[in-house]
Amino acid sequence: MIIYCAIGCYHDTKSAVPFYLTSDMILQNLLTSTEIISVSGPLNASSMLDIQGLCFDSRKASPGFLFFVLSGSHKKGSAFIHNALERGAIAVVTDSNVDERSLGGQVPIIRVPHARRAMADMASAFYHFPSQTLAICGVTGTNGKTTTSFLVHHLCQSNGRACGLIGTIEYLLPGRKQEALRTTPESIEIQGMLEEMQSGGFKGVAMEVSSHAIVQERVKGVEFDVAIFTNLTQDHLDYHESMEAYFDAKAALFESLPHQKNKRGRAVINVDDRYGRLLLERLGRHSSKIPVITIGQSSGVDFRATSIEYSSSGTLFCLEARKKSFLVRSPLIGLFNVYNALSALASASSMGLELRRAIKALETAPQVPGRLQRVEGKKNFQVFIDYAHTPDALENVLRSLRHLQPGRLVVIFGCGGDRDRGKRPLMAQAAERYADLIIVTTDNPRGEDPQKIIKEVVKGFRCQKYCCIPDRREAIERTIEQALPYDIILIAGKGHETYQEVAGVRTPFDDGNVARHALQHVHGWKG
Repeated sequence: MIIYCAIGCYHDTKSAVPFYLTSDMILQNLLTSTEIISVSGPLNASSMLDIQGLCFDSRKASPGFLFFVLSGSHKKGSAFIHNALERGAIAVVTDSNVDERSLGGQVPIIRVPHARRAMADMASAFYHFPSQTLAICGVTGTNGKTTTSFLVHHLCQSNGRACGLIGTIEYLLPGRKQEALRTTPESIEIQGMLEEMQSGGFKGVAMEVSSHAIVQERVKGVEFDVAIFTNLTQDHLDYHESMEAYFDAKAALFESLPHQKNKRGRAVINVDDRYGRLLLERLGRHSSKIPVITIGQSSGVDFRATSIEYSSSGTLFCLEARKKSFLVRSPLIGLFNVYNALSALASASSMGLELRRAIKALETAPQVPGRLQRVEGKKNFQVFIDYAHTPDALENVLRSLRHLQPGRLVVIFGCGGDRDRGKRPLMAQAAERYADLIIVTTDNPRGEDPQKIIKEVVKGFRCQKYCCIPDRREAIERTIEQALPYDIILIAGKGHETYQEVAGVRTPFDDGNVARHALQHVHGWKG
């Protein structure tokens, strides 16, 4: 039996994700898992309805499915419901008023205060609460979520604990890998994957938790063993509207830990970050319920990095933790990756891994796709690609590359369209603080005019060491063509992405492939 889950209110067919179920469930059991306002329709039979699957895209409904009408689809809710019923749905969950007469009383209509909350509750129950028996690490913050999740996954795997991964780049499930369509999927998708991991013998899961997912309650019903806070810098203000609201969203994940029914969740917090310190203060009133592990370079933290040394092959530092000192070798470059390593080590240790073994495993950590990833090529200069698309992330990556003492530090970047416009001039300011030459180009303009985006970026410059090349391919090729010995070139913004979205149309585009092609044809490298 297969459930296909997609965003029903937007009818995005690309979001379809298959999950294989092990059992069905009586509707009455699902109703007891969440708050219900009313149930109308054929009441006598509704409690014994056999629910075969859950969906929130009416086109993905099948016989025996429970259909959720999500916020944002209310204007066309009736049309979606009719479509779902035609495909075999046998009950509907909604937080809006539904014209029951138009449905002819053929199925139960379950009214709830919040459709997304009910969907998360029911999904957890439908899949038999898989997070209760999996060791789950949730990672949230503006930057570092992907790398930290990859590191936690690697540390678990290296120590004999089969571990899943849910994040921006991919979902790692038993026996298969799946391209990620969003950082944190919808609740039905999450619970389905957790059930698949549990059934497949996994013991743990490393999961990125976005602020959107927290606000939209996609992770409600997931019980975390540990939650990591990496940092908070300006991003997503098109959605959250203010840094305060953005911080509130992140903090909500940690504030939910004391209310978990079966686990005593722990927090790992980067207190070198200003918002990390605010989070620590905010959780103070929960101190008896939320064990906190602090990380950073500051004196007195639980996991402290000192004596940091950088090279093009990785980073070496001393870890002070648990009243002992350890020498840590990481193949990842830069100070921000020291923080990611600290978070992963603290998390893995809190989940029961022996710290020395975790530190040893860190030495063989894999390159995270699109995260300060070196593009192999000409030996007398270096090319890196990175997903940095916020001012803080761009500044951190450039600062790290500056530690490698390049002849010139050159950066190519743009800004995405239909996203937080306020960070565009801030990206320019971050670039000019560390780069010797800056090329402003097109990222994913989506529905916006690329030239308009570039103009808004350029407003942030106070220097004249930049140029604009709107065509991203041309920008990469020309920069590599004109590279000098000992240059370091950073291609920022898209990282692991394999497409470029212009005027709402996605076409294949991979920064790494474009750079490799340029190295081969411009400099004759045959790697």
